[in-house]
Amino acid sequence: MLVSILKDVSLSAVVAGFVAVLIGFASSVAIVFQAAQAAGASEAIVVSWIMALGLGMGASCFCLSLWFRAPVITAWSTPGAALLTTSLAGYSYPEAIGVFIFAGTLTLIVGVSGWFDRLMNWVPLPIACAMLAGVLFQFGISIFTAMQGDIWLVGIMLLAYLVSKQWLPRYAVLGVLLVGVMMVVGRSNQAIFTGIPLTIGHPIWVWPEWNVSALIGIGIPLFIVTMTSQNIPGVAVLRSSGYQTPVSPLISSTGLASIFLAPLGGFAFNLAAITAAICAGDECHKNPAKRYIAGLSAGVFYAIAGLAGASVVGLFTVFPASMIAALAGIALLGTIGTNLKVAMQEDRYREAALVTFLVTVSGASFFGVASAFWGILLGIACLLVNKCR
Repeated sequence: MLVSILKDVSLSAVVAGFVAVLIGFASSVAIVFQAAQAAGASEAIVVSWIMALGLGMGASCFCLSLWFRAPVITAWSTPGAALLTTSLAGYSYPEAIGVFIFAGTLTLIVGVSGWFDRLMNWVPLPIACAMLAGVLFQFGISIFTAMQGDIWLVGIMLLAYLVSKQWLPRYAVLGVLLVGVMMVVGRSNQAIFTGIPLTIGHPIWVWPEWNVSALIGIGIPLFIVTMTSQNIPGVAVLRSSGYQTPVSPLISSTGLASIFLAPLGGFAFNLAAITAAICAGDECHKNPAKRYIAGLSAGVFYAIAGLAGASVVGLFTVFPASMIAALAGIALLGTIGTNLKVAMQEDRYREAALVTFLVTVSGASFFGVASAFWGILLGIACLLVNKCR
């Protein structure tokens, strides 16, 4: 097997895997930091999160790509991290771990049972998109609130994004990150990177606690948003590239990874879409049968990033909060726009989707259950009432 793998190795596929990991981290690691802080994580625990996520994605990418001979790319749930950022206030860190395990268990059940397609029919895509847009809405606003405190830094980052979208859309967020770093370094009077630790981080295990309100109000929306906004597009990328990889083992694997790595900070794993497209396209390799090397490559680079978790955390802690908030918001602009478009596109779903969006944005909480859950519930209720007219 090793000989056949070595024969299939190509520079373009290895580079595709590296670019996928680089863009995956650069585009959304700031949101993961915010989610960890919302959960009450210390800096040491944030390092553990990055380690768990990096090693989990590395192992799943490598093993699934090797087993199915397809570029199967996994990722952390970016919208899930955004949901956690806005929903975990008031809950303890062990209760957050319980939420992660609960959501991972739901994913495993759906994968093993083959209920994936049927379950997605229970929550119409426009309703799920409206909820996701509501969850991410505050991140979009944060670009401009951050701009109030640092107009030049955030303004130039936003300008870099708009220009990059026209010329290099695939690397727009990476370009924003580079511009932000150059500006911070350029106006600093000292070497701000000298204190970054160049060591391997240490995982921290935390046993879960179970809070029913958190499980229902955060765990179920985390499961739904990961399924609808991450796993469905991830499967679509594989199918559109000609890979007929069975879905159930892929979904089950991400659920298992979430369950086992949750106590270390692996809050939610799923199939990637944007980064998967990099590894599944013609630019990776002209021969589709050899693109699995990009998945193996991504797995290796994810694992390296995970082991260097302390360095990754140290790198991002030297940047001002305005830069991190702007980077997170800019990285999610496209997702917010796409979800709003899907949510409001069809007349028959528009009113229900609008209700879902407004309830989620409002942050209204009833009986200790977060607004994302009530947004879905009231949106589906609106659909049912409209059908009875």
